[in-house]
Amino acid sequence: MKNLYYFSKNKLKFIEIRGFYKKFLFLIFFTSFILSFLFFGTYYVLNEFVNPSKDIQYLKNQNKRLAQKIEIYSTKYSKINRTIDSMMIANNDLRISANLPSLSKSDLNFGVGGSLFDLDFMSSKDISNSLNSMDKFIDKINSKIEVEKINFMNVKSGLKNNELLFESIPAIKPASGFLADDFGMRFHPILHIRRMHMGIDIITDKGTPIYSPGGGVVEFAGIKGGYGNTIVINHGFGYKTLYGHLSDISVSTGQKLSRGTFIGKTGNSGILTTGPHLHYEVHHNGVPLNPRNFIFDDVNIFEKKSLAITN
Repeated sequence: MKNLYYFSKNKLKFIEIRGFYKKFLFLIFFTSFILSFLFFGTYYVLNEFVNPSKDIQYLKNQNKRLAQKIEIYSTKYSKINRTIDSMMIANNDLRISANLPSLSKSDLNFGVGGSLFDLDFMSSKDISNSLNSMDKFIDKINSKIEVEKINFMNVKSGLKNNELLFESIPAIKPASGFLADDFGMRFHPILHIRRMHMGIDIITDKGTPIYSPGGGVVEFAGIKGGYGNTIVINHGFGYKTLYGHLSDISVSTGQKLSRGTFIGKTGNSGILTTGPHLHYEVHHNGVPLNPRNFIFDDVNIFEKKSLAITN
């Protein structure tokens, strides 16, 4: 291999270049490295800032997956919404059965209908609007749940009151015997004038047991004018019953009673009576009602009492 020389002006002679090929190869390698660094660096910068299509595609894929999840959740919430709507309709029927006023049309319109979630936004890439719509939808469902909670408590309270009402309302004939002298205007057999008969008369022997037709509290027990020995029971809910012409009173004022409690015996006390019988009245909020409407044939307290005594 030939040696390479260069002329030195300082020394005014040719000087041999030692290790020339090694230095030349290193120079080529170093230059190539610098050029490669500049090339790939420039490509990276251009790819990231001039043409960020890779990140855009990644974000598009992420948005697509998020939109799919939102659609799945919206379908589930729509199903919950329809279930709540069905519950509101059923609860409205329960309100009626519990003697509560039915829901207003505005309340029913609030509860009934299709999905409150507009699924059309799923065709859009605006995820922010989609999430806002979902928030509003969930708030609507929460409001409906709160309404149903209140409605449920009202129905529960109404049914509880119904139980008390059914236990208290007069529902049986208070004494055995023949029903005579109907409720309404009649010719009074003693006063010989037309006069309102505010109850009915049960014709029976003196000493026939009398039973409370419903739960309540004894409001009066004593002598009451032409009625003679009289009992008045306050059943609550505006209902009161009166029993006149008794021969014996077996309860006292303030005593609590349940349906079927023995309260006294029929008789002929008082001046406005022509013979042994029970005068029976039913009042609601001070208005006299026909007691026949409060005597149910399927409830026979006397048969139950007879069976209890026999057993």
